[in-house]
Amino acid sequence: MINKNKKYYYFYSYTEEEYALCQLEMRTLFNYNSDSHILSSDINIDPSRSPFIKGKLEILCQESDIQSLTKTIAKIPSENSTFKVVYLKNKDSINSELSFIDRRKIEREVGLEIDGQASLHNPNMKYGLIRVEDCWVFGRYTESKPVWYYHQEKPYQYSTALNTRIARAITNIAVPVINSNLKVIDPCCGIGTVIIEALSMGINIEGCDINPLVPKNARENVMHFHYETNIVIQDMRKITKKYDVAIIDMPYNKCSVLTEKEKKEMLTSARLFTKKLVLITIEPIEHTFLETGFTVIDKCVVKKGSSFQREVFVCQ
Repeated sequence: MINKNKKYYYFYSYTEEEYALCQLEMRTLFNYNSDSHILSSDINIDPSRSPFIKGKLEILCQESDIQSLTKTIAKIPSENSTFKVVYLKNKDSINSELSFIDRRKIEREVGLEIDGQASLHNPNMKYGLIRVEDCWVFGRYTESKPVWYYHQEKPYQYSTALNTRIARAITNIAVPVINSNLKVIDPCCGIGTVIIEALSMGINIEGCDINPLVPKNARENVMHFHYETNIVIQDMRKITKKYDVAIIDMPYNKCSVLTEKEKKEMLTSARLFTKKLVLITIEPIEHTFLETGFTVIDKCVVKKGSSFQREVFVCQ
């Protein structure tokens, strides 16, 4: 059966510590979450946006058995390009997966039905096929690029900064639908980790920090990856410009110990300059939201080892 309506499979991979954050990002991007490593959706996003998505399959056809699938593939119009067929492993049914020899055999059988020239090393088009439950599925396969990984090495590093993988997921949670008209700010930007991930996705983001030594380092980190944006020295409590989204990783090192009064002032000011807030904190703070006008609409806990954890709050 040839698919007439657009539908996609997204292939997920995450550690146990990342599970809750992955689920929050998943339901933000796709409006639901799943314990399966394969998420089905009619929403089309670049798989490289998420640090947890390994690839995307745009479904072209599906059948109950491989023989029927190859016959259906033969009816698909030619895309006039070199191609490669890849058998995709199903992590949810790893015990019933085919052997290496059988997987290569099916790839060859499917490849023979495609109108075009096979190219193992530099194909213009990559096709994927996978067995999901009792169904064989075939489509165009897009492999994710680990953009966040390339951003790990930068001129300035802070031990307390978010790692780039978490920062990328946080950015997706803050801005699930990218719109050039959307204005985003990171008012405690540190060395610019979140800003770099946002800029790499085409998000219109600015940054500031109250520490006079930090913005210069953040700007250099941003320029290191050939991005540009406005990063200045500023106390977020004095921001007057309006934004659609704010991403705040609350300061918590020895030089940035905040009193309850300061935390409340920061959240109160954020309520005045942003419609939506994604806040990351290591300290209990949920009670303060009620006092500052924010409503928590979603949240999760991100763990690191057995003793350290961050809470992520999505607020409006």
